[in-house]
Amino acid sequence: MAASILIVEDDLALCELLEWNFKTEGYEVRTTGDGEEALLMVRENLPDAVILDWMIENVPGIEVCRQLRRDKASAKLPIIMLTARGEEEDRIRGLKTGADDYVTKPFSPRELLARVEALLRRSRPALTGEVLKIGEVELDPVAHRVRRKGESLHIGPTEFRLLRHFMERPGQVFSRQQLIDAVWGLNSEIDERTVDVHIRRLRQVIDIDSKSSLIRTVRAAGYSMDAD
Repeated sequence: MAASILIVEDDLALCELLEWNFKTEGYEVRTTGDGEEALLMVRENLPDAVILDWMIENVPGIEVCRQLRRDKASAKLPIIMLTARGEEEDRIRGLKTGADDYVTKPFSPRELLARVEALLRRSRPALTGEVLKIGEVELDPVAHRVRRKGESLHIGPTEFRLLRHFMERPGQVFSRQQLIDAVWGLNSEIDERTVDVHIRRLRQVIDIDSKSSLIRTVRAAGYSMDAD
């Protein structure tokens, strides 16, 4: 599963350069130069990381960062801020607002790629082939294998993608539409009731000897897999 990046940059030439570099490395890339639109794009389809310019249209990057950190769904979203402001006070302000890293213009696209990769290794270990583990459930993204209490579970490809999505983001609540976008793809014509069918199948596989389901139904919101 390719990592998805949202680039928020109103310098069109720089935005296109970054988009080309990240797509060349296999990333799924969306772009905007508008802070208000960036917030909507994150809420509609949570990316794996955001590259966020400080000076953008409508809502400044520093405020976009602040709002993303206040929202539970995006509170742990990796954010790298781009800016021409190189003063120490500005860097400290950006980091205190919630940015994970800070890159001052001009910069090397290769360096930015390396910084994004470093953040993703910490936030999405499955991208580097590491085994994911929540409680008694283990998911090996390379071997495409799921175990519980050391025993292999027979799981379908769609249920595997669903489980991986939950395990990469423990505790986050996802609406049915967000799960469709993440597991079946953007603009997919899958009916939301299909999500319920696959969630039920996933529960039948992983909820062995469990008093309650590992996949929690959040009323009027969607589904979540808790870290504990």
